Amino acid sequence: MNGTKQSPSTAVERAIEILENIAQRESGMTNSEISRRLAIPKSSASYILRTLENRGYLRRERGTGKYKLGLKVLSLGRGAQTSVGLRDVALPVLRRLVELTGLTAHLAVLDDGEAVYLEKAESLSFIRIDTWIGRRLDVHSTAVGKALVAALPQAEIEVILNQRGLKKKTPKTITVHAKLLRELSKVRDQGYALDDEENNVGARCVAAPVLDNFGRAVAAVGVGGTTTQMDKSALTRAARAVKEAAREIAEQIGYRRKSSRQ
Repeated sequence: MNGTKQSPSTAVERAIEILENIAQRESGMTNSEISRRLAIPKSSASYILRTLENRGYLRRERGTGKYKLGLKVLSLGRGAQTSVGLRDVALPVLRRLVELTGLTAHLAVLDDGEAVYLEKAESLSFIRIDTWIGRRLDVHSTAVGKALVAALPQAEIEVILNQRGLKKKTPKTITVHAKLLRELSKVRDQGYALDDEENNVGARCVAAPVLDNFGRAVAAVGVGGTTTQMDKSALTRAARAVKEAAREIAEQIGYRRKSSRQ
């Protein structure tokens, strides 16, 4: 116990240093790496890491043991940003998406290997999709999930797939590892992801990643509806719309410069 005992001010300083260091390391950091980097005992680092993990500020990958920023940090960031926050920027964009496509629009982020709806704009149609803010989704069977993980390094994708598995949700769900990897490669090439009745029978969704300056997805923008609402022509229009919406959000939160590229 003596190895982990420290003054409150020292503990707070170390917790902040840990968060700052992990935030700068996209691939995450292990307990040992943090201990060496900050020159503190592993027992002290472990105590702080467990506390931050329990409170949701960090998450630990089961496969690698590395710590990464948790979803709770994002909620703090939204409150701290005085000009533009992710949800503040995204909501009007989502509402325009609804007007343009007539479909329900979502903003999602990746948390512990799952896609989590962070914001939603409801379609005005009498046909509604049963979704809610905070809903957690499998990444392999959803458009927002595929958009979020497609930009990750291969090793991180493998960890998520091994950790979460490829549960069969419908007859169209991709349950073969190699096939999903090919699908994610296609997502990277075309700039958007499709869920064609893979998560729910009778529903289609299309989503695009909000990319940061490192080419990683900080969020995904998607629209969804019934197969009747999203026929081939509607799907093509929706794909263009979500890609443009994702670019707009990225530009407004300072991640990407305006470009004429489609």
